[in-house]
Amino acid sequence: MAPKVLVSDKLSETAVQIFRDRGIDVDFMPDLGKDKEKLAELVGQYDGLAIRSATKVTPTILEAATNLKVVGRAGIGTDNVDKEAASKKGVIVMNTPFGNMITTAEHAIAMMFAVARQIPEASESTHAGKWEKSKFMGVELTNKTLGVIGAGNIGGIVCDRARGLKMKVIAYDPFLSEEKADKMGVEKVELDDLLGRADFITLHVPFIAGVTENILSAENLAKTKKGVRIINCARGGLVDEAALAELLKSGHVAGAAFDVFAEEPAKENPLFNLPNVVCTPHLGAATTEAQENVALQVAEQMSNYLLTGAVENALNMPSVTAEEAKVMGPWIKLADHLGAFAGQMTDEPIKAINILYDGVVAEMNLEALNCSVISGIMKKANPDVNMVSAPVIAKERGIQISTTNQDKSGSFDGYIKVTVVTDDMERSVAGTVFSDGKPRFIQIKGINIDAEVGAHMLYTTNEDVPGIIGTLGQTMGENGVNIANFTLGRSEVGGGAIALLYVDEEVPAPIRQKLIETGLFKQVKPLVFDV
Repeated sequence: MAPKVLVSDKLSETAVQIFRDRGIDVDFMPDLGKDKEKLAELVGQYDGLAIRSATKVTPTILEAATNLKVVGRAGIGTDNVDKEAASKKGVIVMNTPFGNMITTAEHAIAMMFAVARQIPEASESTHAGKWEKSKFMGVELTNKTLGVIGAGNIGGIVCDRARGLKMKVIAYDPFLSEEKADKMGVEKVELDDLLGRADFITLHVPFIAGVTENILSAENLAKTKKGVRIINCARGGLVDEAALAELLKSGHVAGAAFDVFAEEPAKENPLFNLPNVVCTPHLGAATTEAQENVALQVAEQMSNYLLTGAVENALNMPSVTAEEAKVMGPWIKLADHLGAFAGQMTDEPIKAINILYDGVVAEMNLEALNCSVISGIMKKANPDVNMVSAPVIAKERGIQISTTNQDKSGSFDGYIKVTVVTDDMERSVAGTVFSDGKPRFIQIKGINIDAEVGAHMLYTTNEDVPGIIGTLGQTMGENGVNIANFTLGRSEVGGGAIALLYVDEEVPAPIRQKLIETGLFKQVKPLVFDV
């Protein structure tokens, strides 16, 4: 029997035809996604569900989707899909991460022009029969300094377009290497430097709570050059909108152009109705070409999976065959943990990632394992990264990937060792999978350990002196932090030592500071793993 797919949002007829041409039974109901009760009633008949943003794939919908195998989102954002619930149900969630990059970058450039020349206000005035030529004095982009916060896929396109406009481009991106910046023709700078120099600032980073959240805070906005113009076509929540509104009113900020807002749909906002503020309703991906591209891509990806089992751009499953997944599942998870450890421990731009496979794991699908390692590393910068997009992002950032496989060389049947290289250091971590199928860390910075992986962990470094265990245990206990597992290791007697604590919840910053203030610890770092 042919697989059945339900298209519950407005995909193009061409995309729907792809399903038919591949022999898939498809029902095109473009308004069904807005009716959650009717969707829940019908979804159980289908193997695949193709959506845009109108359809909300909630636990209730997934519970009713008794035959569902794959959800395909035409676009990059999957906030409307409960990925945890989908994973528990064994439903693959796919997206199309690269279909709208150019469109979003072009919108940022268009918004920059609009705010530089006050085009919306001038248009409204002229439509009203006024001829206020002297009122709308703009500024040129040529020879101005553009500060790009986030020089990844979309930010990189903006950099290229801005250079074509003869702008001087400076970029802040912790994962941008000097070599990559040189190739892009941009100057890599720190954030404070960018804030003080840029005539225009455009944001192209994902929203990450506590990391990029309010990256343009009131404090950082106050550091900007007087007369700056700020563009945000990335994500809401990256800018303190109330603080920006005050700086616009005072004249410190000359203008702003926003396509995204902290709360959407945005019915009210501090930026609304201010002079020289251009606002659009999240139109970054809203072009005919982009919508067509992502629709065609999702139809091809879903068809490939339903007909051949091939997995592309999956957010909750590694890109491996069904046969491989049975054996490789624990090793895929280990590879992700090792990458996540290395990524969270590395703040400098990464130049290279070296991966060693030993023993039984060296005979597996190393490409998939590599993707899992790289994905784990890149998640710190972009939590939406997946096993397919991670290698592409790493390549674009100029990161060199090398792989070595060797016969069994130690006491373990197999292990993986990941080393990240920056301009100033190398950091390595190794792990294995025990017979119970659980990943374990077995070596950090050359120090042998045996540590279970937990969702929340605390990593410390210190000299091998008495009192470390007591200080850690007492500090955690006095502050109500429960330790599930405690692992120590040292290079030699009296030499460098490490501790890895598996705790029930993240250790708050004040408690970590107390450990630093004892003078016993060189480093105290919280780590988070997707277990």
